[in-house]
Amino acid sequence: MTRDSLYRYPAGRLLVFARAPVPGQVKTRLGAEVGMQQAADFYVQMLRATVATALAARLAPVELHVAGDSRHPLLGELARDTARLITQTGDDLGERMCNALHGSLQHADFAVLIGSDCPVMSGDYLTRACERLDAGDEVVLGPAEDGGYVLVGARRCDPELFTDMPWSTDRVMPETRLRLQALDRQYTELETLWDLDTAEDLARWQAEARPAANS
Repeated sequence: MTRDSLYRYPAGRLLVFARAPVPGQVKTRLGAEVGMQQAADFYVQMLRATVATALAARLAPVELHVAGDSRHPLLGELARDTARLITQTGDDLGERMCNALHGSLQHADFAVLIGSDCPVMSGDYLTRACERLDAGDEVVLGPAEDGGYVLVGARRCDPELFTDMPWSTDRVMPETRLRLQALDRQYTELETLWDLDTAEDLARWQAEARPAANS
């Protein structure tokens, strides 16, 4: 059995954005409410779950794109199960995302980029994104309740979608739609999900996870 035969879309890529889980450097908004160490611990849980979901879906090779100290033991552990561990490059989030997509698309037909902040993202959600891109859509977006997005997939990287974007505001998704329309790109939006950024979000996650654990 070849490695490519493990995947439904061997010519695609799943990109997981990650950061070394150092207290005070990850989930700082949550950390301001629950403590930086506890926030980092929750970040580790979510990152592990995100990578596990991406791998279990067997849709495409998984790449772990890392910011911060790529030598952190957790990242090395996760990278053993991924296709590649790649250091993020760029001066801001948009540039890092654009560079990651552009780099992956040099050797793939499409790429889907996700973070680790959406604990309700499922393999089915990733599957639908890959299906739309494989069918020819140029861009797929997973809107977030806070006005951003939890997933972006593309067959080509348009820097206009990532440059001077009001990141971490509720204007990201509306502005992205406007730019896609200006570029005349064919795109699909999946259903809206939510990110885990605050103590209230954490309580929501724990409440939703509890029935599943007891079923």
